[in-house]
Amino acid sequence: MKRISFFILLTITNITYSQKGVKIGYIDTEYILQNLPEFNQISSRLEEKAQDWKEEIDKRSREINQKKESLNSERFLLTKEMIEVIEEEITIDLEELSEYQQKRFGPRGDLIIQKKQLIQPIQDQIFNAIREIAKNKKYDFIFDKSADIVMLYSDKRYDISDQILRTISRSNNRKKLDSKKDKREAENENLIDESITEIVNNNEPKDDKNQKSKLVNDPNKKLTVKELLELRKQKNSNKTKVKD
Repeated sequence: MKRISFFILLTITNITYSQKGVKIGYIDTEYILQNLPEFNQISSRLEEKAQDWKEEIDKRSREINQKKESLNSERFLLTKEMIEVIEEEITIDLEELSEYQQKRFGPRGDLIIQKKQLIQPIQDQIFNAIREIAKNKKYDFIFDKSADIVMLYSDKRYDISDQILRTISRSNNRKKLDSKKDKREAENENLIDESITEIVNNNEPKDDKNQKSKLVNDPNKKLTVKELLELRKQKNSNKTKVKD
């Protein structure tokens, strides 16, 4: 069915190509993911969790086997009722172990759910990068080599996977720069606020000091950035007068 779908798509593409020039590219999602540091970090975290869950499963399994061995070795010393109780405990332990395995590694288990949740932002980045490149470079079709479509042959020159990686890298760098810029602006605003408080405390008459401090610290009174800068200039001007 997958092969038939691909051949139908290929036929449609050939018909379209005969009418006008069609620009086609493809990506290799597996290659892209393997070359993204974020994906490798996520994979490591999931592997650590999976290893912890496997160790828990192995521990419970060993405990159940020990119960079975003890029952077999001591069976002749136990009453029928005691044997039934122990066998029931073992059955319950096995059921709980099976439930735990499904909870962690089942089709709807924690491993798959957490993997989807953690990888979703990366998949969104890849999709956004594909859209950006397709729009800017006028691609008509972009296929995924890692997907269900069977690509019988693919010329490397049509592989835009490295372009996707570069686009994602640029996007991440822009986000980091924006984050640093926001942090610097917040730090500058804090410095301005501190300067205003110092100006009020050092330059206003003592009688008005408490009133001015209340004004500065009044949560309902919000000064604009322009006003804050003016106050800073006032402070610098006062320092110059003192030096003179």
